[in-house]
Amino acid sequence: SQVAWNETHHCRLLAGMVPDQFQMCRRNLEVMHSIVRAASETKSVCQKTFADMRWNCSSIQRAPSFGPDLVKGTRESAFVYALAAAAVTHSIAQACTSGELPLCSCGSVPSEVPGPDFRWGGCGDNLRYGLQLGAAFADSPLKSSKLRTQAIKAMNLHNNAVGRQVLSDSLETKCKCHGVSGSCSVKTCWKGLPNLGEIASDLKSKYLAAIKVTHRLVGPRKQLIPKEMDVRPVKETDLVYLISSPDYCTVNLQLGSLGTQDRQCNKTSVGSDGCNLMCCGRGYNAYTEEVVERCHCKYHWCCYVVCKKCRRMVERYVCK
Repeated sequence: SQVAWNETHHCRLLAGMVPDQFQMCRRNLEVMHSIVRAASETKSVCQKTFADMRWNCSSIQRAPSFGPDLVKGTRESAFVYALAAAAVTHSIAQACTSGELPLCSCGSVPSEVPGPDFRWGGCGDNLRYGLQLGAAFADSPLKSSKLRTQAIKAMNLHNNAVGRQVLSDSLETKCKCHGVSGSCSVKTCWKGLPNLGEIASDLKSKYLAAIKVTHRLVGPRKQLIPKEMDVRPVKETDLVYLISSPDYCTVNLQLGSLGTQDRQCNKTSVGSDGCNLMCCGRGYNAYTEEVVERCHCKYHWCCYVVCKKCRRMVERYVCK
């Protein structure tokens, strides 16, 4: 993240790139800031999105050297690939808008007719350019010949496309008011993307409803079809996976499970973050921790806030 990205030899600094990505880096140096930022956001957003579950996305920290839970075609790898593909498109689209990239600018004016109370203006996110470069970068490793099996290649390409589709569907109308004293008599609107956390939340729902598939010959070519015969056909917006995940309760490095021992849990919750589910029935230990926080804040004219520091004891619970 500290690299200036103004010399082609900088491309050698990134581990794990395939030749096509390396060439893209050399030709589009200015876009590499956005790609590096997307990788960093993918890590932090994934861990935040799954903080309340047994699998908490901690294995993503090893990227680009993924562990067994992210290379064998699990439900978790489906989520990570979809989120990463969405993140790189999202980052490039917004970099165009902010003026970071010389080869693109604002998104095109929407073709739909504006409403009576607003007009199209501002600077929308350039989703088209983001999709073009983002897909080229995210999909090229999967099209290289080194990949283990055709089934995993097909699965990852499908899930990458799902990530980009969820991002495209999230494009929303954002507006700014104009008028006397903020009366909003006139609104200028544009199409913008939500933050990556919202995209991750949508993808988490798809992760929970993901379909287990097999890669089988259907007519002249192989396709991803549901493993169970009574499951509906796979849609373009479904995340898919090939093998079942471990339960992530105990350490199993062969499966990529780090277990939940010493993970913090919520004693009063009945959800996935509750001590019963998080600790897999093993029980939990309680301890108290002193928390220091701002309190008794007062606003002073003009223009600052002064707060005191308060200390309180908080009870925490961790899995046995």
